[in-house]
Amino acid sequence: MQNATILILVGKHFDESDLARRLEALRTVAAHAVVFIVGERPPFPYYALGVPMYGTTVIPPEWQDEITANEAALKEKADQVEQLLARHDVSGEVTTLACEVGQVSAAIARAAMVCDMAVIGDDLREPTPFFRQVTNGVLFDSPIGFILNDKASSTALAPETVFVAWNTELNAARAVHQTLPLMRSAKEVIVGIFDPVMTEYGDGEEPGADLAKWLTHHGCTVTVRQFPSGGHEIGEAILERSKECGADLVVMGAYCHSRAREAILGGTTRTMVEQTGQAVFMAH
Repeated sequence: MQNATILILVGKHFDESDLARRLEALRTVAAHAVVFIVGERPPFPYYALGVPMYGTTVIPPEWQDEITANEAALKEKADQVEQLLARHDVSGEVTTLACEVGQVSAAIARAAMVCDMAVIGDDLREPTPFFRQVTNGVLFDSPIGFILNDKASSTALAPETVFVAWNTELNAARAVHQTLPLMRSAKEVIVGIFDPVMTEYGDGEEPGADLAKWLTHHGCTVTVRQFPSGGHEIGEAILERSKECGADLVVMGAYCHSRAREAILGGTTRTMVEQTGQAVFMAH
């Protein structure tokens, strides 16, 4: 994490104490913070436009007043973040974004292009379509992953115990590669495999052994454990086992199935995104 650039995504109603805790964690590892304050711009009132005969379009003044108030609120929060950065002696910068829901994903992806990891604040969970655009912007349009629910663990940004929900999908491998700096500094890395298929073309004859060997070469202390799901949904099984192991952070790949399937039928990714009790890092 040293010298890394961490993208911190928060809303205009963020909790100052939560942000201060994140900045303090970054200060201890000499990381650079990019605090991105995201605000939803009031939708343009197309239905209320007035067009006088032989005249120009009349934009409702109420919408313009709402836009001005929204920008003023973002500016006030940006000033507050600048003060926090100075108070905690953290290298960082502040950016604000006010746009309609459909534009959020692209704007966040652009910022994430030059960062090493993103942290998404809980205050962005509502409204749900807005939160979905935030997560999709990082997962599908940028080269990095994100941490959710860092508030659930006091050491999510510098975990002592990391639980890797491992399978042989590319998404899981990307998540492991991106969190390697965190695992190197952790006291223990637990590689958890659920319902492994012990075949050459499945999870291998010794599921997780190859990953453990690679992580060990990087100086990690690794334990491989195989778990039966017991008929439970895999996301629920991951949450249960990671808490039993005392994990500060779960690392996993996101959307091994299509987004449409997850949206309709549910799945591991949706379970882990919707829960708020366990810090989790996801990458696609």
